[in-house]
Amino acid sequence: MPPPEDPQRTGDEPDPEAVARAIVLRQLSMAPRSRAQLERKLSQRGCDPEVAARVLDRLTEVGLVDDEAYAELLVRSRQEGKGLARKGLAHELRRQGIDPEIADQALGQVGADDERAKAEQLVAKKLRTMTGLAPDVQARRLAGMLARKGYSGDVAWPVIRDAVNDAPEHQRD
Repeated sequence: MPPPEDPQRTGDEPDPEAVARAIVLRQLSMAPRSRAQLERKLSQRGCDPEVAARVLDRLTEVGLVDDEAYAELLVRSRQEGKGLARKGLAHELRRQGIDPEIADQALGQVGADDERAKAEQLVAKKLRTMTGLAPDVQARRLAGMLARKGYSGDVAWPVIRDAVNDAPEHQRD
């Protein structure tokens, strides 16, 4: 049996849905993606929006494109790995094109206690590299680090104050 003809050699146009499906599957094989990310990729590749919508709808039906699962995975991994606070996580979800309702549901995984505990871990780790600095300098640098990760002052300052005051180098003899 001879191999199938290459569509480009025979002059036939490849099926647009097959091309779009191949692009999406290749993207998903590298890492999980949100529907919005996949739509952007298909648009960049010149895919017709109607074809893209049909392909993404079908892949959503079979469970390969799942924004809820993606959002939960993103929240877990960014909170554990980068130590992002709810505000930072919400920004990341918006940037990835996750629907606000789905984002709120995924952010429900991170409670205030989790956020404070992660802030304490981040501060303790960073404080070990800051020995010899004045307490106000340590506090300022720690506050900047937590602010960049999306922690509010209500969470950050009590954690910083406790950590800096409890540091052995700042204890009175």
